Amino acid sequence: MDPSNSGTALYRAMVRIRAFENAAETASQGGVSAYGQQAAGAAKVRGPLHLSTGQEAVPAGVCAHLRTSDYLTSTHRGHGHTLAKGADLARMMCELFGKATGFNGGKGGSMHIADFSVGMLGANGVVAAGLPIAVGAAHAQKLLRKNGDITVCFFGDGAINRGPFLEALNWARVYSLPVLFVCEDNRWSATTASGPMTAGEGASARAASMDIAATQVDGNDVFAVHGTAARLVAEVRSGGGPRLLHALTYRVKGHVSVDLAAYRDPAELAAAIETDPIARARGQLLDMGVAAAALDAIENAARDEVDTALAIANAAPWPEPSAAFTDVQTTGAGQWY
Repeated sequence: MDPSNSGTALYRAMVRIRAFENAAETASQGGVSAYGQQAAGAAKVRGPLHLSTGQEAVPAGVCAHLRTSDYLTSTHRGHGHTLAKGADLARMMCELFGKATGFNGGKGGSMHIADFSVGMLGANGVVAAGLPIAVGAAHAQKLLRKNGDITVCFFGDGAINRGPFLEALNWARVYSLPVLFVCEDNRWSATTASGPMTAGEGASARAASMDIAATQVDGNDVFAVHGTAARLVAEVRSGGGPRLLHALTYRVKGHVSVDLAAYRDPAELAAAIETDPIARARGQLLDMGVAAAALDAIENAARDEVDTALAIANAAPWPEPSAAFTDVQTTGAGQWY
């Protein structure tokens, strides 16, 4: 890998995600009554905000291999996936702020961001719900012979204990669909450690039991993720059927931005921070000969971009009241249920 090109591009992707998450976290304080805190009127981001801080290497390394025409499904922790797929950062901030200029007119917010223009089919507030959606999208790609396009499905370790995981992998394997399943194993399912409540060896073993080739990777090493994803994406594109990438990472923040995660051992968190993917990538790039000033410039540019996005979101208009009556599903005959 040329450190002056691909390496710095991966670094830029990660620091943009981190800068966005840091700003969103600050803007969300007081935005929801939870974990002993009360909502405050000054919060810019309302409702639960799930941060992907510390997991940046996974979306950066995987999405570097995707085309705009490839599809992607995400989770409730989907800001990083959306940015890595190519979505506009300022429009995403507007969506979090509930503004009319957001991707979904301010109606989706953090957990339901979608940007079809870049193939991002949506974040999802229901654990494991993105899996069958991804399989449906991949089946459509196969039926329509979409020129090697694939679907990538991000999900967490908590999702493997829900029924849609089994159903989606089974369907993908039976029909040999062009889908790459990516398990972001961040060790926590909301406020419960995943390990003690997961039988067997986890995502990789369950995929292998269904005859889907699975590869485990250090999810905090962006170069390892990038290299492994390159092979798996190529195999899926060439008609090899579904694959699963099991990325071992860590959720640095609490379940939502106002969750202090007091249920977690502080020593565990401290150890995880020592493997921070951005600091690790910076060290690797310095060893490759990239100048520290060049990396500083990438970080400063990311912060400036996010500051601009915050200003745009603050100034953006609120949705018109009439928008409340659009995008609403009706079951027919004018009768609303």
